[in-house]
Amino acid sequence: QVQLVESGGGLVQAGGSLRLSCAASGRTGSSYAMGWFRQAPGKEREFVAGISWIGGRTYYADSAKGRFTISRDNAKNTLYLQMNSLKGEDTAVYYCALRGGRASVQPMRPDEYDYWGQGTQVTVSS
Repeated sequence: QVQLVESGGGLVQAGGSLRLSCAASGRTGSSYAMGWFRQAPGKEREFVAGISWIGGRTYYADSAKGRFTISRDNAKNTLYLQMNSLKGEDTAVYYCALRGGRASVQPMRPDEYDYWGQGTQVTVSS
């Protein structure tokens, strides 16, 4: 089993920045990729950014490119999402997710991930 705990959400003004963290524990040794998703009220959960656990290849949704940066610290088993130039439409609950040791090219669908955190609220005021 794997446990994921997000932190770092909060209220920020448009144009500001936040850094989300996701601490992973448990059987993370066979992880293939981790990702960030978000879900706004009344909307489906959507992919934001992903990173392969070995090699650190990153990939982003178009809405995140140029503003968000995903990174990981394998020694600390921690995933990060640096969010800059935040906009009102970035308001959502942000979730981190982990995909087990099954190869996939840039997994972006929620059903491609096996474990989820509880989410952290990000609210951007305009």
